[in-house]
Amino acid sequence: MKRWPRSQVLVIGGGPAGASTAWHLAQSGVDVVLVDRAHFPRDKPCGEYLSPEGSRILDSMGALQLVEQAGATQLSGMTIKTPSGATIRGEFVASHGFRGFRDCGLALRRMVLDKIVLDRAREAGVTVVEGAKVERMLMSADGTCTGAVIRHEGEMHDVTAAFVVGADGLRSVVARRLGLAHTSHRPRRFALVSHYFGVQSAGSMGEMFTHHGAYMGLCNVGGGLTNVGYVVPQSKGAPLPAAPDVMTTDFINAHPLLRDRFQSATRVGGVTVTGPFASHAKRAWAPGAVLVGDAADFFDPFTGEGMFAALRGGELLAPFLYDALKTSGAVVQTQILRAYDRARCDLFAGKWRVEKLIALGVAYPWLFEKAAAVLQRDTHLADLLVGVAGDFVPPRELLRARVLRRLFMVHPHQRAFTQHAHRS
Repeated sequence: MKRWPRSQVLVIGGGPAGASTAWHLAQSGVDVVLVDRAHFPRDKPCGEYLSPEGSRILDSMGALQLVEQAGATQLSGMTIKTPSGATIRGEFVASHGFRGFRDCGLALRRMVLDKIVLDRAREAGVTVVEGAKVERMLMSADGTCTGAVIRHEGEMHDVTAAFVVGADGLRSVVARRLGLAHTSHRPRRFALVSHYFGVQSAGSMGEMFTHHGAYMGLCNVGGGLTNVGYVVPQSKGAPLPAAPDVMTTDFINAHPLLRDRFQSATRVGGVTVTGPFASHAKRAWAPGAVLVGDAADFFDPFTGEGMFAALRGGELLAPFLYDALKTSGAVVQTQILRAYDRARCDLFAGKWRVEKLIALGVAYPWLFEKAAAVLQRDTHLADLLVGVAGDFVPPRELLRARVLRRLFMVHPHQRAFTQHAHRS
């Protein structure tokens, strides 16, 4: 067993959450080691969409221009189409008075974007070790996490640190090993992600197609490629009913609005499955350790907020860790980690409520159709919804009781639903 030099912070996971955390800490002079089991560039199943407000964090990290130069597609908004033929169209630039950091969202392959962001952390002074697998966590006698045992190039290494950051995604090893394991709630959904070349009419809008509790998202990621994410419900413990590629093809062929657009398209690579979603860690901290990004929370990919939440979560966490590093008492450090968890929940709580409301609508098509009929007529409300998804319109604008009543055209016997959605 070899021992690496002790660092102040060990970040496990080199995606947007880990790279953002590491970069922001390095800006304050913190000694950071970041490890990831992959070698970059690497692909990752994702909708590959970054909201307009996500560009602010990329810009602060010196990565925005690099992302645009790499061929990122600009997205002006989103359309949602329902089985009845209703079309919801919302744009980022609208008359509601809210503006994002940029007037567009961005879409780019994760294998490109993640390497750009990780390289920015490396250039800021972060020690980045790729191909490094976490075998177990190091714990002190009092139950404090003090680092991790890392397997790298066939050898085992003790990597110790004052704090460990779990930024290792939906099935976080750090969360599981520290007893913070995710608990899944209904609805359980899985995403089947693939890329197609030559999809017709792949323009500047993200697209969603809903059908019987499932939905498919299309996103132009540049170079003639379209990201295709098919999100399906699944009963707990039940296997997928067919091979992922068959399920994706069957949905496309059965959907009249998609079939013709894919006639001349060819799939590039395979279909990757990720999930289940609707996960929430018991809490985002343990003595000596914290969680950020999907390792802490991920509810549903419909609003496409995952990458913004990862980047913003790292930006939020860094000053709390910096303060904790300046203190020596375990009690005070624990108070700081708890304060981070409260701040994280306060920051994302409104978006989580909107996500749950949308997920409920998708799970009950009659409810979604009712809301879609309103949103098709009311473009102001549709723009607000897309602005919330774009992370620059405050979620409270949608969660007001009068807006919920208007959205679902609530009758007296349905008021309990909107009251629950408003409070939750």
